[in-house]
Amino acid sequence: MMRLPTKKIALLAMFAALSLGIYALESAVPNPVPIPGIKLGLANIITLAVLKKYGFRDAALVLLVRILLSALLFGSLMSLMYSAAGGALCLVGEYIINRLLSGKALVITGIFGAILHNAGQILVAFILTSVPGVLVYVPYLLVAAVLTGLFTSLAAHFTLKLLTKLPAD
Repeated sequence: MMRLPTKKIALLAMFAALSLGIYALESAVPNPVPIPGIKLGLANIITLAVLKKYGFRDAALVLLVRILLSALLFGSLMSLMYSAAGGALCLVGEYIINRLLSGKALVITGIFGAILHNAGQILVAFILTSVPGVLVYVPYLLVAAVLTGLFTSLAAHFTLKLLTKLPAD
């Protein structure tokens, strides 16, 4: 079993709370796009920043806490399934892309993460409904993922610049 120092636990808890707060704010704002499943995914700014600064394990912990608490506080079992599938696929993809690009292209990492997040959610929708019609959303979700991934990765880039005073590990 892994043991984290108290300072690290507090730091990751702060990131999880920040991510949850961003998620709650985004959920409270009506979606300006009338296509189900399209949203900015602003909570990923924090996940991406933690992945880049602290690594996969810490980002996974922050993501897991945010997904579980957001489902408990604001969602349902259904939202938990969609968030877990999208979040897990997104994080694993971002980790792989970040490693392949030696951490030098956060924008590409964020865009691929957004695409994979949407792919995970479409996969869950298809598994739950067995309706091939959900695949009609794929082109719209792909365009949205590129735009939102670009935005969240740029925001993560600037967030990382602000986090220079936090401990590296």
